[in-house]
Amino acid sequence: MEIGNPAPDFVMATDTAGEISLKSLSGQKFVFYFYPKDDTPGCTKEAIGFTENAAEFEKLGVRVIGVSKDTVAKHGKFRTKHNLSVLLASDEDGATCEAYGVWVEKNMYGRKYMGIERATFLVDGSGIVRTIWRKVKVKGHVDAVLTAAADL
Repeated sequence: MEIGNPAPDFVMATDTAGEISLKSLSGQKFVFYFYPKDDTPGCTKEAIGFTENAAEFEKLGVRVIGVSKDTVAKHGKFRTKHNLSVLLASDEDGATCEAYGVWVEKNMYGRKYMGIERATFLVDGSGIVRTIWRKVKVKGHVDAVLTAAADL
């Protein structure tokens, strides 16, 4: 996955909109932010950051979609607990994570395991990936994405 590539196709269930697909986003700019797990400290801060800036993204005509392997039910609890407004998509089978190259080997305290790399993709209205952030650090990230979205 590189900048300038077409966004990989996907179909995922969401906690509020039934399902979302690349086809349903045709002609729209969107942000896909992949995160490891609902209701963990970094993931919560990131989701709240995108929620706090939802009106700014909306003014730019950019949809914001959070993606993890959590279930739709878990996403719903996460949304309610933190009053989130961003759309949360469930990639339970991992197909979208694989397509976007975010299902990676991780290493924590010497233990290796597979998990979602925190990453964000900004896609233009033609379905082309315009910016990629990998190994995202939460602090300042939403502002960086908003700035890049304003330049689309």
